[in-house]
Amino acid sequence: MNNNKSIEQKKSINYAAILLVFYDVIAVNLSYFLGLWFRFDCKFSLVESSGYLEPFAKFAPIYSVFCIVIFFLLRLYRSLWRYASFNEFSRILLASIITSVAHWIGITVIFKQMIFSYHLFGSIIQFVFLITVRFGYRFILLQRNSAIKNTSGAGFSKVMLIGAGSAGQMILQDVKRATTIKDVVCCIIDDDSSKWGRYLDGVPIVGGRDDILVNVEKYNIEKIYFAIPSCSAEVKSEILNICQNTKCEVKNLPGLYQLVNGDVSVAAMKDIAVEDLLGREPIKVEMSDIFRQLSGKVILVTGGGGSIGSELCRQIAKHAPKQLIIFDVYENNAYDIEQELKETCYGLNLVVLIGSVRDSRKLNQVFNKYKPEIVFHAAAHKHVPLMESSPCEAIKNNAIGTYKTAYAAIMNGCKRFVLISTDKAVNPTNIMGASKRLCEMIIQSFDKLIKEGRADELPVIQAHVEDEDGEFKMPCKHPGEIHTEFVAVRFGNVLGSNGSVIPLFKKQIANGGPVKVTHPDIIRYFMTIPEAVSLVLQAETYAKGGEIFVLDMGSPMKIDTLARNLIKLSGYIPDVNIKIEYIGLRPGEKLFEEKLMAEEGITSTPNKLIHIGKPINFDTDKFLHQLQFLMKACFENRDDDVREMVMKIVTTYKPAGNSNFIENDSICQEQTKIVR
Repeated sequence: MNNNKSIEQKKSINYAAILLVFYDVIAVNLSYFLGLWFRFDCKFSLVESSGYLEPFAKFAPIYSVFCIVIFFLLRLYRSLWRYASFNEFSRILLASIITSVAHWIGITVIFKQMIFSYHLFGSIIQFVFLITVRFGYRFILLQRNSAIKNTSGAGFSKVMLIGAGSAGQMILQDVKRATTIKDVVCCIIDDDSSKWGRYLDGVPIVGGRDDILVNVEKYNIEKIYFAIPSCSAEVKSEILNICQNTKCEVKNLPGLYQLVNGDVSVAAMKDIAVEDLLGREPIKVEMSDIFRQLSGKVILVTGGGGSIGSELCRQIAKHAPKQLIIFDVYENNAYDIEQELKETCYGLNLVVLIGSVRDSRKLNQVFNKYKPEIVFHAAAHKHVPLMESSPCEAIKNNAIGTYKTAYAAIMNGCKRFVLISTDKAVNPTNIMGASKRLCEMIIQSFDKLIKEGRADELPVIQAHVEDEDGEFKMPCKHPGEIHTEFVAVRFGNVLGSNGSVIPLFKKQIANGGPVKVTHPDIIRYFMTIPEAVSLVLQAETYAKGGEIFVLDMGSPMKIDTLARNLIKLSGYIPDVNIKIEYIGLRPGEKLFEEKLMAEEGITSTPNKLIHIGKPINFDTDKFLHQLQFLMKACFENRDDDVREMVMKIVTTYKPAGNSNFIENDSICQEQTKIVR
């Protein structure tokens, strides 16, 4: 069916080209005849008696052939004239200049020198004839489409276009010329006051962002197209937030790259996503450094089937690793990312393994067999309320799992170990955050002892009795031969990740509400999954050992605002169509998150949006000794004892509801005032 359609289109294009050839033959010769006719006062008898008619007639066949050849070479018979633009205009002008000069020289040399007015009028009339038939076709189509849209009414949506720049103009042209697009652009918004009161392709520019709401009502707007791909994220967020207060469907041109590539059309417009409303620029990384670090390396990603882990695998796969190993306990996630990478990354040396980071024997087997050079440790339990009711599981999987993975890494010559951490590790009020702070302390302890040449003093935690002497064998003869670098990467809530509020809110909206928000003043830092992964990969290139990398995520966002935006994005009105219900803070939850503890401080990196938290000094030997007792309590499932022990080890851990937490909560009130 499609093949037949394309053949028919080619035939129609060929017929149009043949008709244009006949037209051009008549046009170029008629042009110069009219040049003579006008010169002799539009009297044919005077033309005939002048002696110029005969050389004109004899030269006409030669000139006709020459013109057709030039027009063909300049692709005047291969253009789609319904989309004619300045490029086609310039080619017609060039063709007219070349043929007019050739006419002057040819007829003079071969036959006779003609009068000047003959050449002047002939070349001008020829250009007019050539351009009229071609651009006239486009003009007629545009007028016809515009007339249809203006008179039809029913079935056509009234559109407000935001942006009177290059992208906006291209969107406007696309709407006007396409019969399949059931839209009519009624007005344009642009913050440049010099454009107000003017017209862009016949459409009025009615004002700036402050005039959006009034003009939506004035023109009965149903859709809003945002077409300013070059504006800052803050400006974009402000304008889109205004648009969210209308009942209009809002679409956005995703990126500046589309303008550069010429891919600006209504079809390229996308629905507004929550990340468009964050109000900050997306993080940018230097991919060449990342490529050099990852290319040709054996790389292991634990938790490789999760939200962050799977995106890490996607990005790593694009940087030509020698081998990529995905290690995950959940087979469904692992299977999904395995199938995806097989489809999208042909030639990738991929190994997918099922196993738990709690299993030291399995970990050692994997590290010993594949010898990964770089490890991204993303495996963790992250759900705050669930971990509150199962603290032993949080410590087993997060803290002890990190220790075992790190130990297997140094045993088998791994060069770099990157821990995926969270801002919940800063002054934690829940066991999940405290367990991630333990993870950070573990990798800092490993890094310190390695640098001091005391790696052999790292205790073997929960070795299997089947191993000889109840412990692993160090393959290196001397601790000084171990050079693994350990770093942590700390970021906030990830939009759209498993367990985040976005999927939950979307599900609640789909069910008709209510959307359940824990507290009207709760605030969080947010980032997208690609941003989180970019930070992790960039940190790996900056790492020297012991650092905690932190992303500057801009200002935090109120969860209540996020919920309301999602409701609006879904086409509903908050508290009218979809109710918002405040259910109170969940176990272990606090109103705000921090990126760094006060005592850490920050230093800058070449990327201004990435900072390094200085390691906090603590008694490493004491910590490792406490960790062994904590591990024992976990595997004996003594929940209450585990909480007490974690509070002693992580001195900044103040469980929510604890009297010591009241002090921190006052800071929270100050944070929420800033957001308001």
